[in-house]
Amino acid sequence: MNKKILALLSAGALMTAMLAGCGNGGNNTPSSTPSTDENTGDTSFTTIEEGKLIMSTNAQFPPYELVSDGEGYQGTGYEGIDVEIAYALAEKLGLELVIDDMDFDGALLAVQNGRSDIVMAGVTVNEERLVNMDFTDSYANGVQVVIVPEDSDIQSIEDLEGKQIGCQRGTTGFIYCSDTPENGGYGEDAVTAYDDGATAVQALLNGQIDCVVIDNAPAQEYVNANPGLKILDTEFANEDYAIGVAKGNTALRDALNVALDELEADGTIQGIIDKYIPAEG
Repeated sequence: MNKKILALLSAGALMTAMLAGCGNGGNNTPSSTPSTDENTGDTSFTTIEEGKLIMSTNAQFPPYELVSDGEGYQGTGYEGIDVEIAYALAEKLGLELVIDDMDFDGALLAVQNGRSDIVMAGVTVNEERLVNMDFTDSYANGVQVVIVPEDSDIQSIEDLEGKQIGCQRGTTGFIYCSDTPENGGYGEDAVTAYDDGATAVQALLNGQIDCVVIDNAPAQEYVNANPGLKILDTEFANEDYAIGVAKGNTALRDALNVALDELEADGTIQGIIDKYIPAEG
């Protein structure tokens, strides 16, 4: 694990420059209006549109967020752990949840550019993201794993050397894997970036790459839907998910943390997680 943490920290400078270059090309401060917390009467935090909580996400990350075949959860058109938690948070804050689906990098940048209030897409807190965004307390844990064909000669993390790895663009898995070998990665040439996990898994099925590094929950979904694939027993990384907000928007972050605490205390969050990821046993 120390090897992966070192890779993440050393990749920070490059990724920070990339994100800052895309996210700070002008004055992107949103024209916000106060929103009222119906439970406390607090009007200190603001949102981009009055009465709404706009969430950017990448709805290709089951079971955290995915496009629904029907109306979705509460008519949002989407479903998943993040969707239901975000809806519960919006209710706590007296706001209407609005979900904006886009690629993962775009979801991160939307918060930085003032086009969304929050980003929830299985987002891990790391050094470079902390430069450009603020984060709430963690609400869920994510384990990154490796998907391979059942007949693959890749049996452990150590066997990834010299293989072609598929990752979702912008994720920590991509950062870890594409870093230099000196810093614990495999080099940029060894990694192919895809817009979402589903595309990466399809490339694996097509024989274009040797494996996919992705979070365990969506990995389970992809493997169950695609016979002939399996997940290595060894974890690639263990991380915590949090909600990203615009840098300096501490009032909204703090309001979300209060709401998260209440949802944790009354069992709502665990109930949502258990609904989508039943406990083993």
